Amino acid sequence: MSDADAGMKKGLTRYGDDAFSLFVRKAFIKAMGFSDDALNRPIIGVTNTFSAYNACHMNVPDLIEAVKRGVMLAGGLPIEFPTISIHESFAHPTSMFLRNLMAMDAEEMIRAQPMDAVVLIGGCDKTVPALLMGAASAGMPAIMTVTGPMGTGSHRGERIGACTDCRRLWAQFRAGEIDAAEIEDISGKLVPTGGTCGVMGTASTMALMTEALGMMLPGGAAIPAWAADRLRHAEATGTRAVALAREKTAPDQIITQASINNALTTLLAVGGSTNGIVHITAVAGRLGIPVDLDAFDTMGRNVPMLVDLKPSGRFYMEDLWKAGGLTAILREIPDLLDLDCPTVSGRTLGENLADMPDGWPQGVVRPRADPLFAQGSMAVLKGNLAPNGAVLKQSAADKALLTHEGRAVVFDNLADLAARIDDPDLEVIANDVLVLRHIGPKGAPGMPEAGYIPIPKKLAHAGVKDMVRISDGRMSGTAFGTIILHVSPEAALGGPLALVQTGDRIRLDAPNRRLDLLVDEPEMTRRRDAWTPPPAHAGGDRSYLKLYLDEVMQAEDGADFRFQRPSVKD
Repeated sequence: MSDADAGMKKGLTRYGDDAFSLFVRKAFIKAMGFSDDALNRPIIGVTNTFSAYNACHMNVPDLIEAVKRGVMLAGGLPIEFPTISIHESFAHPTSMFLRNLMAMDAEEMIRAQPMDAVVLIGGCDKTVPALLMGAASAGMPAIMTVTGPMGTGSHRGERIGACTDCRRLWAQFRAGEIDAAEIEDISGKLVPTGGTCGVMGTASTMALMTEALGMMLPGGAAIPAWAADRLRHAEATGTRAVALAREKTAPDQIITQASINNALTTLLAVGGSTNGIVHITAVAGRLGIPVDLDAFDTMGRNVPMLVDLKPSGRFYMEDLWKAGGLTAILREIPDLLDLDCPTVSGRTLGENLADMPDGWPQGVVRPRADPLFAQGSMAVLKGNLAPNGAVLKQSAADKALLTHEGRAVVFDNLADLAARIDDPDLEVIANDVLVLRHIGPKGAPGMPEAGYIPIPKKLAHAGVKDMVRISDGRMSGTAFGTIILHVSPEAALGGPLALVQTGDRIRLDAPNRRLDLLVDEPEMTRRRDAWTPPPAHAGGDRSYLKLYLDEVMQAEDGADFRFQRPSVKD
């Protein structure tokens, strides 16, 4: 490259003498065995998100080698560098607490180190939005590839896979239908390969949304972690990264209001994770692009849910790959998309779809005339219990509960839930509404995936499979049930959820998008006046926890940090 501020000359360390800075930099990088010829080429950074704690990223070393091959075939120099790696099951208190830290890590490492473009390798669900958030803020040409979904296992002839089946089978264990020996045997079969959850969980959702957003090469979202196509896609990603460096195509040229709408349409069409709305809001917010929950709900009324995958359907991600991946979905709804949006491929979304192979008969992606769920796989609820909104994944709910009134049974926090949910003396019936509070962004902290409140054991033993459940936290995309999430403002801020008492009546009216606490205003005023904030979190006066508590916003703002979000564009 001929630019003075490119390659090894980019972002020189400040010694007060730029020529010396470049001299010293080259001296140290040459210790890695690079030649002058290599160092004069476009430099492509490659994020290394491998971790021995992260089985979803088990194939990252192989993907890095494939990306490097693609970069070198295109005449560039690939240099990998580490970033934070987050696995949902290995992050305390929750992976969402660390998403913004990973985004900051990615942003600063992209900005601090000399590179002309960056390949982002994500997988386990928070890593994809974190990398997109960081890249959007850094403003460097960037392209995403993902680790891909795992394969499926088998238990006594039944096909199973993480993690919808994890929850379903654990519920059977809680209900006494599976004994301790069998559940332990199942634990060795649910995750038979590396890769992300093989259902329409958050990782799969974010991969599909990223491809629809235009930040991933076509066809990449659904390829399994174990497939050779996954490596070929990584190689192509490396090759394309060199072109992006030369073209200087930054994320803000790809991520626009129109492409965000394409990603949201995809979220609805695939029956994706409710986490998707929080994450894409955070990504959009980094570029000042608004995501309005009411507009999202209106959009949902026109978007059919087409993908027959667990937790809402029957199949797994490897089946979606064999059915044609995202292409098969988007070709059913072209009129609902902006096909003129540019993508990292150098072509528009419409041109990408036209270039993909023709479709073939399959039963995973339903035709638009015969959807799995006609409209609104997600519903945005408002009412006096959720003035700023709440989200319900209707497609994974018991349809008989979508209009429901019941008595509240309140759990004040996670410790209270753990202490009482299985107590035989808990006063609860199947018609009640379970309420869990103080698990929002500030309350938990970190907005954990604890919104999937377990059915009280005595009801589970009696055969109860679903109840209306409400919280200010999140739910895994792999979970299912009539579960209302992201209630805002959260209880820790004194939102209405903080004022609910056991015995109150709560009404859910999903068709009319209402969630109401049936308590009169004078009584609500009395409760507000008596409310006191919860105790401060231990350790909240220092380190990252202090930054998090001081700056994290609510779910409708993507739970990002306030200081990371520029003024929202009109």
